[in-house]
Amino acid sequence: MESGEQVHELRGRTPRVTAAMVAARAGVSTATVSLVANGKTQGRVSEDNISRVREAIAELGYVVDSIGSSLAKGISSIVILVAPDISNPFFANVIAGVRGALGAEYQLLLSVTDAGEFPRVDDVRRLLALRPAGLLVDAPSAEFLEDLSVAGPLVLLDAPGLESFAPSVNLDVGHGARLLARHLADAGHKQAAYVDSVTGTATFDIRRAAFLEESAALGITVATDHVIGTTIDVGAAAGAFAAAWPGWQRDGVTAVVCATDTHAYGVLQEARVAGVRIPQELAVAGFDDLPYSATSNPGLTSVHLPGDALGAKAGEQLRRVMEGKGLEQPQLILQGSLMVRGSTEAAST
Repeated sequence: MESGEQVHELRGRTPRVTAAMVAARAGVSTATVSLVANGKTQGRVSEDNISRVREAIAELGYVVDSIGSSLAKGISSIVILVAPDISNPFFANVIAGVRGALGAEYQLLLSVTDAGEFPRVDDVRRLLALRPAGLLVDAPSAEFLEDLSVAGPLVLLDAPGLESFAPSVNLDVGHGARLLARHLADAGHKQAAYVDSVTGTATFDIRRAAFLEESAALGITVATDHVIGTTIDVGAAAGAFAAAWPGWQRDGVTAVVCATDTHAYGVLQEARVAGVRIPQELAVAGFDDLPYSATSNPGLTSVHLPGDALGAKAGEQLRRVMEGKGLEQPQLILQGSLMVRGSTEAAST
C-alpha cells in the first residue's frame, strides 16, 4: 500500500505533454505538429499553422521524443563515441568538435572507462542494442575493431595504421614530436627523459618513437631508464617524476618531454616542490596544448594537436556516411604544430 507521501508525489507529477495535446491546443493534426517540431514545414504547412503550433509547444512545454520515434523506424538518432580515457582534458575539445558537426539532429552518447583503460567490446555491444545511427571510435586497437565487427556507419579518430577498417581522421603526432626534438637540440640539450602514457594506444607509441628517433639523430640521449609511464593524471605523473628525478639529475638530464600536457603539469608541480628551476635546470614540454598551458607559470611548451578540428572532421565524415553521401577523402590527416613557451630554453652550461 502506498504511503500518503508517495501518493502525493505521484499525483503531483506533471503528465508528459504529447503531440496530440499540442495538436488539440493549436487546432491542427498531430502530423502537422510533427512537421513543425522536426523543421519539415516548407511547402507543407501554412505560416498561420506554424505559428499556432509553435505557440502551443511553448505554452505546454512540449519536447520531441526523437529517440523513441527513431527507434520505431528501426534506427535511433544516437551517435556513440567510444573513447579510451576521458580523464584527459584534451577530449573536451574533441567532444565539442563532434557535437558541433552532428548538429541538433543527433544525440551524442559517450562510452568511456576508468583512466588508462579502453572500453570493452562487450560493453560497447550492449550500447549497440540502442541501434545507433553511427559510431565514432577514438584511438582503438586492431583487436578491438576486429572483435567489435560493426556493420553500420563507423569513423575512427586518431587511429594511425587502422585505415583499412573504416574512414578515419588522424593527427600527425609524429611531426610534432620531431619538431619538439629539434627545438630541444637547438637549445643545446644532450640528455633528456620521457614521461609516457600507459593507455597503450597507437598515438602514444608514435609520439614516443618519433621523439626518440629524432632525438638520437640530433645527438640527444634518452636512456632506457629515463623513460617512465603513468596514467594521464597530474598526481600520478608528479609521483613518478619525484621518484625518478634524483637519478635523472645525477645522469645529467636537462629536459623532460611528456606524452600529454597533463603529465607535464605533474612534472612542473613536483619540480617546484623539489626546488628545481624551470627552465634553468630542467626544460619541460608536453603534447596537446591544453588551454592552461598558455597561462601556467612558466607557460608550457607543447605540441599543439587540434582536438576540436579532430572531432569536427570526424563528426562531418560520420554524418555524411549516415546520410548516404560519399566521402571525397575517406582518410584525413591533421597536422600538429609546436608552441614554444617559457618552460624550455637553452640548457645550462
